[in-house]
Amino acid sequence: MIFQTKIEADGKLGALRKRLNEALVGKAEVIEMVVACILAKGHLLFDDLPGLGKTTLSKALANSMGAKFARVQCTPDLLPSDISGFNLYNQKTQEFEFHQGPVFSELLLADEINRATPRTQSALLEAMAERQVTIDNRTMPLANTFLVIATQNPIESHGAYPLPEAQLDRFAIKLSIGYPARQDEIEMLAQNIGLGKKNAEESPVLCLEELQQMQSQVQQIEVKENVRGYLVDLATATRNHSEVAVGLSPRGLIMWQRMAQSWAYLQGRGFVIPDDIQAVAKPVLGLRISGKQQTADRVVEEVINAVEVPGK
Repeated sequence: MIFQTKIEADGKLGALRKRLNEALVGKAEVIEMVVACILAKGHLLFDDLPGLGKTTLSKALANSMGAKFARVQCTPDLLPSDISGFNLYNQKTQEFEFHQGPVFSELLLADEINRATPRTQSALLEAMAERQVTIDNRTMPLANTFLVIATQNPIESHGAYPLPEAQLDRFAIKLSIGYPARQDEIEMLAQNIGLGKKNAEESPVLCLEELQQMQSQVQQIEVKENVRGYLVDLATATRNHSEVAVGLSPRGLIMWQRMAQSWAYLQGRGFVIPDDIQAVAKPVLGLRISGKQQTADRVVEEVINAVEVPGK
């Protein structure tokens, strides 16, 4: 389907927001950032405690778009082939047959990704960066809308393998859901009395072809030269900050621009302003600045305050 007007696209996005907010009650700000990440064609990392709704949100998102959903529970004995797939010899045909792994989906949930070994974690690198996998010298494309949502528990270190910077840089943003407010938890309990809501049975509100069209529109959002210069100055400030061991990479800078374009699109604008860059700064930079989240947030604020805003 080709959107004839911006109103049609806005209607689809409104329906998507409504569905996701029903799945994750009281977290509208998180939902908005998730939608922005999807429109920017970025992958998402949830750094949060268990049981806060990460899997529920991922399933609701896949269902809302009619996307093929796959889930991998990461453990130390998980092998790269368990993710990408493998060739198996068929004695009847006397040929090798390829058995697809869960990466051949449209939305892959990698649960507790930091429990997988570095070798297995790296199996996702090519898939996330190039949307393709190479097995036995054979390269196979993944879906154009292929999306990875990964989760990790920030407080557990036993049996965990922290994601290296090269892996983290493949994600667009890092988010934390946090505990819901009292009234939201009361509503959540009410929804789970009796049969509760069965989102899995609800029809999609946005098809993948429509998502691709929106992603293409986001890529066309204008970023003027002075705004691009503002982004570069912010990236340079991260590299020069005394508490940042490794500053923002060029790849991270490109993702920051994409997220800003996506945020501008959600605000109904055809161009990026400094406010868009600042709105997505913490999820983008928080992923790439090591240390406790409170420290990362403070560093991001210091970086933004240290760089002059264009036009001011």
